[in-house]
Amino acid sequence: MHPSYTQQEKEIIYRVIRERRDIRHFLPDPVPESVLARILEAAHYAPSVGFMQPWNFILITSRELRRQVKASFERVNQNEWAKLSDDERQALYSRLKLEGIMEAPINLAVTCDHRRDAPFVLGRAPMPETDVYSTCLAVQNLWLAARAEGIGVGWVSLLEKREVEKLLGLPDGVELVAYLCVGYPVEFRPKPMLEEKGWKSRMDWRQLVYENGWGDPVVSYSLTTP
Repeated sequence: MHPSYTQQEKEIIYRVIRERRDIRHFLPDPVPESVLARILEAAHYAPSVGFMQPWNFILITSRELRRQVKASFERVNQNEWAKLSDDERQALYSRLKLEGIMEAPINLAVTCDHRRDAPFVLGRAPMPETDVYSTCLAVQNLWLAARAEGIGVGWVSLLEKREVEKLLGLPDGVELVAYLCVGYPVEFRPKPMLEEKGWKSRMDWRQLVYENGWGDPVVSYSLTTP
């Protein structure tokens, strides 16, 4: 027998997925320890190749450490802005808030330990990068669980990766995958920020689905949603 969920339960799952947002504006309210524990436990329930569970989570409570990470962000952000040759695009980029490092109650680094279960991990040898993919699944679990709790998450990717890894004291074989800002948001907007601000529109997912090979149209299924 296949386990079943009610229509209401299914809709809640899809709603959480649709309403997940990358949050940059945070309230100062602390995240209750019980809520943080549930979110981290949900992350730990992510699937992983060979059940290797390669993730670790570093809670960053030091304001000084956050300031150093923020400085890294500002350097990278300025470099990325300078790559834009279009004045209008530069102006739009300048108006985008792309981090909440100092404002968010919690900063959380998610790492991937390439050494875990070495030298043999079931199913990993043909695609060794699957440990990173598995860690990203843990991030997604965390993000959706946080949204269900009314907690916002923002992924800060504009960082000098090696510098931040050094700041966090990561040993050889352990890689930074995600630097997250976590806390109660000022609001959950109806649309993702980059779509709302006009940076990019959401693509039609049907245009991204092929059948049997790259670029081949789907003929065996009618891809419609109720």
